[in-house]
Amino acid sequence: MPSIEIRRPHRLSAAEAHAVIDQVATRMREKFQVQTQWQNDSTLSFDRPGINGKIAIGGDEIQVSAQLGMLFSPLKGMIEQEIRRKLDEHFS
Repeated sequence: MPSIEIRRPHRLSAAEAHAVIDQVATRMREKFQVQTQWQNDSTLSFDRPGINGKIAIGGDEIQVSAQLGMLFSPLKGMIEQEIRRKLDEHFS
């Protein structure tokens, strides 16, 4: 099962980073029909058939990890590029 691991530094407070991830989660639910759930104040899990993962907020870093099923394996590069673009947009 292919996986995606991306880390991006940030300078936001925990509350600001949480709010940004909430916005991203809303967009993910609308665009990709994923289910999202905060596991605690710093980790958002997401899931849909063929993709599951989490977005973890650290003190100075955002970490995205995802596992792709067979259906999404050929799209790994495109998915990873979109995640990087969104992280750059919100955390650069």
